[in-house]
This record gives sequence, C-alpha cells and structure tokens, in this order.
Amino acid sequence: MTIKRVALITPPYHSGVVESAGTWLNVGLVYIAGALRAQGYEVDYYDAMSLWHKWPEIQERIEAFNPDVVATTAYTASIVHAVELVRLAKSVNPQVVTVIGNVHATFCYEELLSADHNVIDYVVRGEGEVTLPSLLNCLNAGEDPAAVPGLAFYSGGSVIATPKAPYIQDLDSLQAAWDLVEWPIYTYRAKNNARLAIVSSSRGCQQKCSFCSQQLFWAQTWRARSPENFIAELEMLNNKYGVEVAMLSDEIPTFDRDRWVRILDLMIERKVGVKLLMETRVDDILRDADIMDKYRKAGVEHIYVGVEAGSQETLDLFKKDTKVEQSKLAIDIINNADIVSETSFVLGMPEDTPESIAATIELAKHYNPDMAFFLAIAPWPYAELYPQLEKYVVTKDYRKYNLVEPVLKPINMSVDELEKELGKAAQKFYMHKFQNLDKIRGWKKDFMLAVLDIFINHSYLAGQIKAAMKEGKEMPPEVKALIKTVKGHKSPAMHQAIAPIP
Repeated sequence: MTIKRVALITPPYHSGVVESAGTWLNVGLVYIAGALRAQGYEVDYYDAMSLWHKWPEIQERIEAFNPDVVATTAYTASIVHAVELVRLAKSVNPQVVTVIGNVHATFCYEELLSADHNVIDYVVRGEGEVTLPSLLNCLNAGEDPAAVPGLAFYSGGSVIATPKAPYIQDLDSLQAAWDLVEWPIYTYRAKNNARLAIVSSSRGCQQKCSFCSQQLFWAQTWRARSPENFIAELEMLNNKYGVEVAMLSDEIPTFDRDRWVRILDLMIERKVGVKLLMETRVDDILRDADIMDKYRKAGVEHIYVGVEAGSQETLDLFKKDTKVEQSKLAIDIINNADIVSETSFVLGMPEDTPESIAATIELAKHYNPDMAFFLAIAPWPYAELYPQLEKYVVTKDYRKYNLVEPVLKPINMSVDELEKELGKAAQKFYMHKFQNLDKIRGWKKDFMLAVLDIFINHSYLAGQIKAAMKEGKEMPPEVKALIKTVKGHKSPAMHQAIAPIP
C-alpha cells in the first residue's frame, strides 16, 4: 500500500471545561498538517471534538475521505476516546495505519501498546512535524520504522521504542495549514463570539513543577519563533481569516524579555487587529511590572498566572519556585493594568479538609483575580509527583483526569465530599465577584457580565451558580438585569456544522 492520504482527527472527548468560554482548535494538528503537505501528502484536518461529532458522524467522515493513515492526539483525559477513534478507523478499513501522539502517548506508550497494539500501529513520542512524515516516508519506501527516531510500536511480542527525536530548533520554518481550519466554529464567547485562533510563538518550559506534564514533555528546554515571523502570522490570520482573538498556547511566552518586548512593540507599531489571551508565570509578571502599559497597548487583554496553592508548603511540593505573597502582587499588577486576571488553585491533596479548602477560597477572594478556578488534582501517571500521590488515587479511569472530577481521595474526606467542596468553592468565589461587580469599572465590567452569562448558560459550573442565585443574596442592578435576561434561556445547541471533505 502506498500512503497518500492522511486524516488528522481529534478524539471527541468533552469534560465541560474548555467548552465554557469558547471553541478551541488544535494548533498542534494544524502544524502537523502543514508538515505533511510539505512532504506531498493529502491531509484532512478534522476537529471532531470541536464539531461535537459523535461516532456515526466520525465514521462517515473517515469513509468519505478514505485515508491511508488516521492519526490522533491525546492528553490523559482524552486517551480513552483516542484509542476508540483508532479502533473505529480499523473497523472501517483494517489496512489503515493508525498513529497516536501527544503527551500521554509519549510517556505511556508501553501501557498503550501492550493493551491495544491490535488497533494502535505507532506512537509518536514528542513533536510530530518531523517524526510523522518521516514514518510515512519510511513505510512508503518499505524500510524499517525502527530507524525513525521518536517512535514506539509493537513488534515480535514486545514494545519497541526508537531513540528520542531531537527538538525542532527552527520554529520559523514550520508552516501551519491554516486553510484547512473550519474557522466559523472557533469563537470566544466572552467577546460576543469573536473569531478565535490558538497560536504558538514558542515551545517549551524550563520550570520544574512536579505535577505538570509540560516540563517533562519539553525536557526543560525552550525555543521560540522570531517576533517578526509570529507577528506576520497574526496579521495574516486577522486579514485572511477574520481572527479577532488569539490565545497563546505557549507555556511561558514571556521567558525571553527582549523578545517579548519586541513582540509587544510590533503589535503596537503595526496595529495588529488581534487581542491576545495568554498564560505566563508569576515571576515574569513581577519582572515586567514596568511595562504592563505596553502589554495593554499591544492588545493583551487576559493573563492567566498559576497560583496553584495557598500555602508555601504546597507550593514547595509543587516546585513552583515562587512565594505565596508574590502571587497576590502579580495579580494586582495585572488588575492595575486593566487586563483580565485569571488564576487557579489545585485542591484535593491528601491533607486537604473542608476547612483548608474554605481557607483557600478566602485567599482567592483576597488575591482578587477576575477569574479563579478550583481544580481537582489530577496526578498524571508519568508526573514527578505521582509516586507520592499514587496510594490516594481511587480510579485509573483516565476520562476522569480532567481537573474537574476528583481522582484522588484526601485522608479526611470522601471523594463525594471533595467533589461537593470543589463545586462550592467556585460558587462562593464567583458569587463574591458578582456581588461586588459595582466596584469594577470600564470594559472589565462588561467582560464580567459576559462571564456570568457563560456560567449560567454554558459552563460546567452552571448548577452551582444557579443554586447560589436562588439564595436571594443582594447583587448589583447589572447582575439582576442580566439574570432576568438569561432566566429560562436555553443554551444554543452545540455546533452542528459539517466540515466539508477535502
């Protein structure tokens, strides 16, 4: 069989978290699609997850495109659906070559291939833009895939892993297949369903957070695109595809201050019509306190910083390399720059109790971010912290490793109690925010009203927020008016768009 047609398909996994604020494309597959096309392959980028397609629709799409290869991507919570996807592909065509990549597969390839080598032909470990085309070229040449770096596969009754592939150094050379994206489905609810892109200006993370997958996946390396190359892409996305908001997928886009300042200056000089949502570290915000006005002028509207814990002991366990008091200062800096501030707190650790969670909620109120999320610790099976937490893990059902459903039982709480406390944490924090909405000025008040609408109609937190409203607590007139508007309002049906077959 000669391989010509490759289907890149996202697994149809949903947890209710990322869908709350909008619909997000998988930028990794868009880059891999570009790399495959550069090697002469015909590609179908099919975001089944964002299209909310179910298995019969996915089967129909596979049958219509008739690919020689089906490749998918999976983080831990979506790996079960990824395996089901390649199983479906094999049922449609037993000769199709199936590939799984991304973080979970990179580290858990032995578990995957030992259990499901009948439906998983290859695992791509690490970046896919070079490894996947190299694999397909190898197969077309009739050569041994054991010579391709960055793979794992099952052969002769055992799992074979080839040497690790080197990281791609020249990120400017990568060409994303933006023309394959079904742009109408990607929107950002908090800005009136503005067209949304996910973009990447750098790859890697040099931090050592013990609970995180990224520092392991990137082996504490960091590489970046040139500011000029990145800004040119933003301008193209705005001019050609109408993108109004872009979320940086980078773990630490501000790592190199000189480079980051150049990006901000170019955004301002060229009047790029794209607003930026981003994540960075607390200490980088402290470092950049003197240029936050430049952030705002450049169009940075929303910054997430990971606080993660309210106690220094837990921060040290997480190896965050920050101090508790620095988190409050960083959030104040973001707020004072008229930028939306967001953070998260990881709860459900073995020593947690209702009292410790209540204290974290009060700390969150004190920090005063515009948005805060209270996440259930999900000890990835490959993370540095996992051996310390393994005895508290109550389920190996990876579908629950979504930061919403507890998978770990604290010593002095049941799992059900923890789940209720997590819900109450969000409820208490956001009701506090909405009751104090009159203290917020300007565009951020409109933003927070949009957030309330999202929580009532689209969020996995909707039940908790509606329950709090029934308590009849006093709220600002704007919130009361919005509640009247959305009362009885049914959320629109999830996307029913059908992406065309290339």
